Amino acid sequence: METTSRVGAQAPAAEGGQPLPSARRTVDGYLLAPFPWYGLDEAFTGPRWLMQVGMAADGAVEHGSIGHGDEPSVRNEGTEDKEKFAVVVTVAGNPARRTADGTGLLEATSVSSAAWLAGVGLLSFTWPGQMDHTLRDDWLEQQTETAWVLADDLAGDDWSSLSLPVDGVPTPFHYRESEFGWVLAGSTQEGVHVGAYGRGMSAYGLGFAMIKDIATYAQ
Repeated sequence: METTSRVGAQAPAAEGGQPLPSARRTVDGYLLAPFPWYGLDEAFTGPRWLMQVGMAADGAVEHGSIGHGDEPSVRNEGTEDKEKFAVVVTVAGNPARRTADGTGLLEATSVSSAAWLAGVGLLSFTWPGQMDHTLRDDWLEQQTETAWVLADDLAGDDWSSLSLPVDGVPTPFHYRESEFGWVLAGSTQEGVHVGAYGRGMSAYGLGFAMIKDIATYAQ
């Protein structure tokens, strides 16, 4: 199964795993994308907010995230049962291709790419209780590798099937739960891959829709 490179897959993060403020809120990167962005559909009436985009080695926008609900902090004993959020990740449907300067090869993207990015995104807001700060980097590295392995085996027993509407059309998704939250991934009729992760909100009642004007999300 083709999967996107892990290089540059993680969003910029400050100490503790939270995205840097400078990496958030700006719509500029989203406007550069040659593909449509997806978020939760109109059934969700809560807050929506931009997160960050990810770029390939040649500077092309390859993926980005849109948040819904409570803006999550790193999970800890005081917030894990209070925050309710879902983040939708849109990944460009790209074939394997040469970089702009012709010196390298960019790997193809796939549903596994969306599953990987969603899994890593959930981990970025997770801090297991009773874990010392100095141990979190080791834990995060180990869990990130696990997320990669899981994303590369969507037919495995760790994933189940879930049908959710995308632009009103029932669409199959790969879905898994963990003690940290849930992750799902699928593809759209528009040729992009959609991943999502969340905590405190059930994935079973979600629907996705193309965002008509991403500029309205800027704050």
